[in-house]
Amino acid sequence: MTHRILILGGTTEARQLAGKLAGRADCSATLSLAGRTESPVAQGVPVRSGGFGGADGLAAYLRETGTDLLIDATHPYAAQISANAAQAARVARVPILALRRPGWEPVEGDRWTLVDKVGDAVQALGPTPRRVFLALGRQEVAAFEAAPRHHYLVRSVDPVEPALAVPDASYLLARGPFREAEERALLQEHRIDVVVSKNSGGEATYGKIAAARALGIDVVMVRRPALPDVPSAETVEALAAMVDHFVRPVDERGV
Repeated sequence: MTHRILILGGTTEARQLAGKLAGRADCSATLSLAGRTESPVAQGVPVRSGGFGGADGLAAYLRETGTDLLIDATHPYAAQISANAAQAARVARVPILALRRPGWEPVEGDRWTLVDKVGDAVQALGPTPRRVFLALGRQEVAAFEAAPRHHYLVRSVDPVEPALAVPDASYLLARGPFREAEERALLQEHRIDVVVSKNSGGEATYGKIAAARALGIDVVMVRRPALPDVPSAETVEALAAMVDHFVRPVDERGV
């Protein structure tokens, strides 16, 4: 029996999981991308791009395609997509698994200010002009137009268009992973004194956090949103094992 699996992706782990499932004869996986990145990395399985039309649209898609398993491997901050996935799985009566990458934890030497959302990060920069590295998605940086007194260094995968309506901003186009030594050089070159980041977790973008700690630079860290309580794993390997348990015939599972 071939199990139809839909992976909601947009993360490195989603690509890695798709790669693991691509060669299996008992799985037919499709990777769904939201379509926000203009130049996505090539995938090892069929790719569907664009939204579904909320939870109801996703539930209809799951039923129409005869999907056997839904995997939420979206970014930790894609809270609405994760909520829609959990709701759609309930409505369509399709099992759901989630890949939940652990968040970063502050260690000695970190100078974090924790905030609940990007708008709060704008306020946390304070009244004095600062040199700010915005390590956020291009959809989120517009909030900082409310604080035009700062200099902003913006790094994104795709161009920020239109540019920020502030008098002093620089832009970098780059895709991770970013190593600590490179990040330290970047922060020093641009004389950055505060980094604004989401708590993405993982190693690919931790370099800036380690570099800020080494240089004694402040970090405004946006906390993670609450996510639905569904069966989950922290690593690709652990989730692949859960998928393996799901697709194996009952008489082979020993249950």
